[in-house]
Amino acid sequence: MEDPASGSKGGSLGITRPLTGTQDEPKKSRENWRKAKELEEARKAGTAPAEVDEEGKDINPHIPHYIARVPWYVGIDRPTLKHQRPQIDSEKSTRITEEFIKPAIKSISQITKFRKGSCDNCGSMTHKKKDCMERPRRVGAKFTGMNIAPDETVIDEQDFNYVGKRDRWKGFDPNEYSAVIDEFAKVEYAKQQLKAEKLESVLESGEVAEQKRSSLGDGSDSDLDEDKYADSADMPGAKFDPKRRITVRNLRIREDTAKYLLNLDPNSAYYDPKTRAMRESPYTNSGISQTDVPFAGENFARATGDAVAMAKTQLFAWEALDKGTDLHLQAEPTKLALMHSQFRVKKENHTKDIKESILDKYGGKEHLQAPPRELLLAQTEDYVEYSRHGTVIKGQEKAIPKSVYEEDVYINNHTSVWGSYWSEGRWGFHCCHSTMKQSYCTGNVGRMSAQPENQLPVVARVEEEPEPPRTLVDLHKEIKENKSEEKSKKKNKKKKRKRRQSKKSSSSSSSSSSSEESDDSETERRKKLDKALKRQEEQHQKADTLLSMDERKRPYNSMHDTKKPTEEDMEAFYMKRIRADDPMAGYL
Repeated sequence: MEDPASGSKGGSLGITRPLTGTQDEPKKSRENWRKAKELEEARKAGTAPAEVDEEGKDINPHIPHYIARVPWYVGIDRPTLKHQRPQIDSEKSTRITEEFIKPAIKSISQITKFRKGSCDNCGSMTHKKKDCMERPRRVGAKFTGMNIAPDETVIDEQDFNYVGKRDRWKGFDPNEYSAVIDEFAKVEYAKQQLKAEKLESVLESGEVAEQKRSSLGDGSDSDLDEDKYADSADMPGAKFDPKRRITVRNLRIREDTAKYLLNLDPNSAYYDPKTRAMRESPYTNSGISQTDVPFAGENFARATGDAVAMAKTQLFAWEALDKGTDLHLQAEPTKLALMHSQFRVKKENHTKDIKESILDKYGGKEHLQAPPRELLLAQTEDYVEYSRHGTVIKGQEKAIPKSVYEEDVYINNHTSVWGSYWSEGRWGFHCCHSTMKQSYCTGNVGRMSAQPENQLPVVARVEEEPEPPRTLVDLHKEIKENKSEEKSKKKNKKKKRKRRQSKKSSSSSSSSSSSEESDDSETERRKKLDKALKRQEEQHQKADTLLSMDERKRPYNSMHDTKKPTEEDMEAFYMKRIRADDPMAGYL
């Protein structure tokens, strides 16, 4: 059935994708284009039936436009994918016919008589004198009638395609290679016969044992080693080359476990199949100690041996290049190694000089001569005997380690430190039970006065009675009263303003009226400032929205303001401005 949107059988592919063979199609209207788009989207969603080609097969709606579109030179005026399939009619056969591989010589029998119309030079009937490929004779076969060349096979021009024209094996007969195989087999058979005769002669003369002893003594290879290597050529993972007499081991034999099979956890180390590399350890999250694993990853080898030294050398070359010295690891390795060693020596001498200068200036060289840290907390030869309670019976008690802060500092004649006494949530001195840090020690007198029976009686506080809970009606009445009071205050203020305005004309004004006027002006200024702050916030929001929009969609002169700012606007700008160098800007 013909689709109203497409005008062709099968759907909208003819509209959304021009498939006709002619170029003078009528231009589609916007409405038709919209309908075709909607139909195409419906087909992709599966709500509309797919298009059908000339063979009754459905056309996948998800096929790209450049694949489904029919070129204009094909001449098909309906939806189809025939142009994407191999064209049987225009396909040219690449097979070589039997006529092409016929022998070049047509007749083997010798021709003794010159024939009319043949080549004047060689006497062949298949070409003329100007096309003859033989050496030009002093007297041609036309006059002598001798040594007439046989006729060649003239091969008809066949219609080959691009591949057939460029075939390297065109005209080759596989049966001709059988002669090469036969010749090779004869040579191998002759070699075996010669070797067997030589071995028989050696056995008859008894020279085998001497040859074995000489080969073992000299360590040189002999012809008998070939048989030894040939016997082990069938081993897995080895291939044998009898000419070179060597065995080459493959990358991995069948008995070895592949790296990706060491840990079957999919979240373990990544295995690169192209390079057969596993850089990380496959036993990272398995709980096995790194010392017990059979394979610790290929990055383990990168952190050992000369790899670390080479990485340091490369880093030195990059740093030297940044500072203006032209060095390269691959181009000049010897120069780089020499300069790196000189740099290390100079750096060590420089750090040593700095260290000595600091010690000479501030001292403390004796602290650097202490024993190693491992020996400071190790066992010693000092004998100390303890009781069952932990006290020292015999020997020197172990010194208590001290911190970097001051300890056992007694101030104001106290014999104990601050914090050695605690009473009623307060710290104090244990010697006098004083809870004031800067007080002088009073000894036993302070302790006696700190006892509760010696303290002055404290007047008990009278607890206020809690207010009874109020109901919602009481709260409502209280809110109404507050509102009425506010309204009365506002009325009184308005009356006062009117009185002040009436008194402005008079020359004598009191100091009280001037103070009230200053208060009114202050309130007006604050109102203007609040309005300016609101305008500033609105401008910031408007600027953010305009900056987030596309430049082409912004209104004209939207980022330009021609109004002169007032004093309140300037004050609001200074209040809202954020300084990047202000350390408290992040807390605003």
